[in-house]
Amino acid sequence: MTLQLKVPNMACSACGETITAAIKAIASDAVVETDAKTKLVSVETQVSEIAIKEAIINAGYSVA
Repeated sequence: MTLQLKVPNMACSACGETITAAIKAIASDAVVETDAKTKLVSVETQVSEIAIKEAIINAGYSVA
C-alpha cells in the first residue's frame, strides 16, 4: 500500500533522511520519498499505517 503523510515539522533534506531511516528500521523493504517543501512523506510498504506513523513520531517528528 502507498501512504501519503503530512509531516509539518520536516524542514530540510536531513529531516527527510532521518524519517526515511526511521521507517526503514521497521520496514526495510519500504520505498520512501520525502519532500521538505511540501512536507509530504510517501511510503510504499506492507507495514501498517499506525506503525509507520509511530516510527516518524519516535524519530521526533509530528504527523498531521
